[in-house]
Amino acid sequence: MKRITFLILAGVVSTPVLSAPETYVIDGTHTYPRFSYSHFGFSTQLSRFDKTSGNIVIDRETKTGSVSVIIDTTSVDTGYALFNEHIQGTDFLDTIKYPTANFTSSKVNFDGDKVSSVDGTLTLKGISKPVTLTVTSFQCMLHPMLNKDACGANATAVVKRTDFNMGKYAPNVGDDVTLTISVEAVKK
Repeated sequence: MKRITFLILAGVVSTPVLSAPETYVIDGTHTYPRFSYSHFGFSTQLSRFDKTSGNIVIDRETKTGSVSVIIDTTSVDTGYALFNEHIQGTDFLDTIKYPTANFTSSKVNFDGDKVSSVDGTLTLKGISKPVTLTVTSFQCMLHPMLNKDACGANATAVVKRTDFNMGKYAPNVGDDVTLTISVEAVKK
């Protein structure tokens, strides 16, 4: 009996600890993707999207994960209702035909214990292109208001709007668009 007990204990001790991926649901009340671009060289225009959803999965042990962000393009907010309609039109977002933009990761990259970048595919206006989001900040901890584990990050990438069939007025209105995603997500 002692030998069987020893073998069982030995098996338990030698079994590698399996990591557990943690899933976080994007908090749409604290996640606002923004975009900025040069307006005829006069100024940098900044706009945002008011409705975002998705998931973030992190496995800290194996340093892997995945990201899925869904942006409601009809929620574009330029600060001016008439311009919102202009941006939603066929020359730009074409929100009647394409009401969402999606970012789906192919790889989450770590620098030590922190996420440093996310490689993936951005689909905008029905066109999919590879994009790397550079993560400028990343923090996971107990959310003080919700009393749940949460993660937050800021990530940026520069894309060309002509790559997504939105080149009207380029190059006078800048072709380079800086995307910034400030995201908060709560553990599922």
